[in-house]
Amino acid sequence: MPAEWEPHRATWLCWPHNPNDWPGKIEPVKWTFCEIVRKITPSETVRLLVDSPSREKEARLYLSRAGVDLRKVQFIVKATDRSWLRDCGPVFARETHTNRTVILDFHFNGWAKYPNWRKDATVPAFAAQFLKKPLIDVRIGKKPFVLEGGGIEVNGKGTLITTEECYLDQKIQPRNPGITRAEFESTVRNYLGATNVFWLGHGIVGDDTHGHVDDLCRFVGPKTIVLVREDNPKDANFRNLAENWERIQDLRLEDGSKPEIVALPMPSPIYYDGYRLPASYANFYFTNTALLVPTFNDPKDITVLGILSELVKDRQIIGIYAGDLILGLGAIHCLTQQEPL
Repeated sequence: MPAEWEPHRATWLCWPHNPNDWPGKIEPVKWTFCEIVRKITPSETVRLLVDSPSREKEARLYLSRAGVDLRKVQFIVKATDRSWLRDCGPVFARETHTNRTVILDFHFNGWAKYPNWRKDATVPAFAAQFLKKPLIDVRIGKKPFVLEGGGIEVNGKGTLITTEECYLDQKIQPRNPGITRAEFESTVRNYLGATNVFWLGHGIVGDDTHGHVDDLCRFVGPKTIVLVREDNPKDANFRNLAENWERIQDLRLEDGSKPEIVALPMPSPIYYDGYRLPASYANFYFTNTALLVPTFNDPKDITVLGILSELVKDRQIIGIYAGDLILGLGAIHCLTQQEPL
């Protein structure tokens, strides 16, 4: 699986349409979504799923008003349950012996939590047919293997980072009941070329995916990692993030070298109706020419943008306000899925 910063042919997105994901805020979320599209289209095509022709008409109106060049947006009518394509969309990989790009079907099941997932689960097969690319049915033995794009992080060289909370917990949201650590590692090695798998512990508080790594730890280069850290000992995230910081010191990359590890602050807690939302600066997305970073009207916004600008020098660092978006329990990375060249 190529790293996210490797050249893209396109980015896949899905127009927000499920009001239950953003109760009372789907209208401002649509404008945030438009801003994401506006920042992607200067350097690559956006393949935008819309669940009906009338939804396409709506999306065109919003996007044009937001100043998006519609010539760079390919509208594709495809019914979905929700809009989180990072987890249910097509995961692209290159076959080692042919170098052709294939699509992996990881059998999305609503994070082993939500009932509305069956339309989302058909997106990889639809994309394979749409792009005329081979579809690889990912299995562990005879059983479908469940994996979400937000649950893994790769550097494109063979190292994959994930969390025990997400993929080894057999009591809460078990994706692959009964799976062992060795079986998981063998499967991602076979299908993603992950020769080197590193396990963090827990994800952040409020994350309904139960431990997705894309709110926690991200590669910003083949040998450079950002890992979120909470400095307030009274914060609910403090202990788990401190444990992850201790664990990451043992990480060695696929070639045996030690990566550069940079701390990324956490924003101040954001609540909705008494519930802690999973706001994290790590939920950023690489386009061909930019790094799109969620911001939260927090004093730490400027600090984070400065840290990332020092680490990612070949792209423009762009902050996008995600205070409304995070009500859906996801941010920029959760919405996007890259299609490599």
